[in-house]
Amino acid sequence: MITIKTLKKFIFAVLGLLSFGLGVMGVIMPVIPGLPFFLFASYCFLKSSERLEKWFKGTTYYENYVVRFRENRGMTKKEKIRINVVADFFIIFSLIIVDIWAVRAIIIILAIIKYYYFIRKIPTLPPEGNQGQ
Repeated sequence: MITIKTLKKFIFAVLGLLSFGLGVMGVIMPVIPGLPFFLFASYCFLKSSERLEKWFKGTTYYENYVVRFRENRGMTKKEKIRINVVADFFIIFSLIIVDIWAVRAIIIILAIIKYYYFIRKIPTLPPEGNQGQ
């Protein structure tokens, strides 16, 4: 018999693997930001399985993206711009297809909050080659 706990772990594992795959695509394709997907994958693996979490922490993706983000507590300007451009594409797309003004207003408010968060709350780090100088 499948329990709710087992089902939740399975769903987190699937979401983590999907997010990891999207993160890898983000490393390969410069248009897609990899960091948010790797952070989400890390969270999902933590909630799903100790084995998956251990595997993910052993990857170079974890070392190069998640650990660097956690240690530095910030993002480079290039990372911020890339993430915002992709997010803005989906925001604009949503504004075009949604026909309800209240929903459009909510989307615009969320976009403003997103910019506030990226500009004011996440520190901007120097480019990777200039850190420590």
